[in-house]
Amino acid sequence: MTEPSATYDVVVVGAGLSGIGVARRLSRQRPDLRYVVLEARAATGGTWDLFRYPGVRADSDMVTLGYADRPWREPVMLAPAAEILRYVRDASAAGGVDEHVRLNHRVTAISWSGSDARWSVDVERTDTGQRLQLTSRWVFAAAGYYRYDTGYTPRFDGLDRFGGTVVHPQRWPDDLDVTDRRVVVIGSGATAITLVPALAERAALVTMVQRTPTYVLPVAGEDKLVGRFERVLGPERGYAAARRFKVGTQAALWRFCRRHPRTARRLIRRINVARLPAGFDVDTHFDPPYDPWDQRMCIAADGDFFAAIREGSVQLVTDSVTRFTERGLLLTSGRELDADVVVTATGLVMQPFGGFPIAVDDTPVTLPEHVVYKGFMLDGVPNFGFAIGYTNASWTLKVDLVADHFTRLVGYLRDHGDDACVPVRPAGLRVRPLLELGAGYVRRAQDALPRQGDVDPWRMTMRYRDDVAMLHDAPVLDDSLRLLRARSRAGQDAS
Repeated sequence: MTEPSATYDVVVVGAGLSGIGVARRLSRQRPDLRYVVLEARAATGGTWDLFRYPGVRADSDMVTLGYADRPWREPVMLAPAAEILRYVRDASAAGGVDEHVRLNHRVTAISWSGSDARWSVDVERTDTGQRLQLTSRWVFAAAGYYRYDTGYTPRFDGLDRFGGTVVHPQRWPDDLDVTDRRVVVIGSGATAITLVPALAERAALVTMVQRTPTYVLPVAGEDKLVGRFERVLGPERGYAAARRFKVGTQAALWRFCRRHPRTARRLIRRINVARLPAGFDVDTHFDPPYDPWDQRMCIAADGDFFAAIREGSVQLVTDSVTRFTERGLLLTSGRELDADVVVTATGLVMQPFGGFPIAVDDTPVTLPEHVVYKGFMLDGVPNFGFAIGYTNASWTLKVDLVADHFTRLVGYLRDHGDDACVPVRPAGLRVRPLLELGAGYVRRAQDALPRQGDVDPWRMTMRYRDDVAMLHDAPVLDDSLRLLRARSRAGQDAS
């Protein structure tokens, strides 16, 4: 049990895919460091334990979503949540992380003291209400980028009049049975594309209502590429080569779409037409008003979304919801949809760094006033790291690079007798939004996020190759990072 007086080298906030990844790096590379992982919920696994809606799975292949040093050995590449959760927990146990995890420990605030060069970390036990305070040299926020306690649902008029069931995917009830019921899913993002075909297996009819279409690509759920590489190069080298190949393929697809959006649109449309019934209105339902990768691409495992449309168990409606009625929904076009169950797959509520307040020497940190450094620190905030993965590739690719660089940086300061480091923003640095993605949940949160600069190391790059050069190949120190000593210690040294 964590004691109120406990002092650590690192406090990791969050025991999901990112937090476990950072902790595994600390255990493996710097076993001399004392760390703890604080998890607000009663279980590890983060997203993969939280979401319980039908069909929930990864939309990235597990070779790149998994940890680089722990090969994914299951045949399914777009793995269901239960298999990902088992993988994360097995990796945690094998990496010696479990003994460092404290469940039901919610971080409520952190405050930096320059005098002591320490963070005070306020913690509340979510199971008992007990309040604790820990101290640590470093804090690493790995709690994801969205609120776990609530999803985003826009205001719908007439919701109280509806006689059926309304549910958000983030709060899926265990006892909800859709067998032979009419289900309407509002939304067209990754969750909806995954959820709709799974619901269609039991429901009488599933209707997906989208204000605007999205790009959807069918991807094979199983992949024999890893096996082929391993047969030629052996298990270890073959797996590493397959992983590099997949990383390169993802990057090439993204670059092609960004450089040649018109061609990409035509190719995606051609793929969609081949998967849809003859005469289907592709231009209405699969022609987004934005270019590929202005928003994250949606993935249909083995083309299941298109198969459900072909079979007639799913219908698409491109329209807006005016209000709920007693029997269902009234759309802007005047069309009425009858429903027994309405699923509001309308997105997430972004919450950077776990949502807890941060203060440096009693001055509150206002995130939009700060700029990211190397994609994992903030200017003017000492000894604080965080994890934000890629929006155009597997999340873990970025987190794994950050975890390695962070661990080496913490170790360097420890080995050289320095207490702290802080990124210092250069004068005249031009800034822009942190995440240049058109998704609704990102747009709604831009004013609450830190910014990025226009030159390295102040850019939030979404290119794996660039991050390898900056986070893996380059030294942990550069001209933008200032080393510090505790003021109390500096005074003693001066005397």
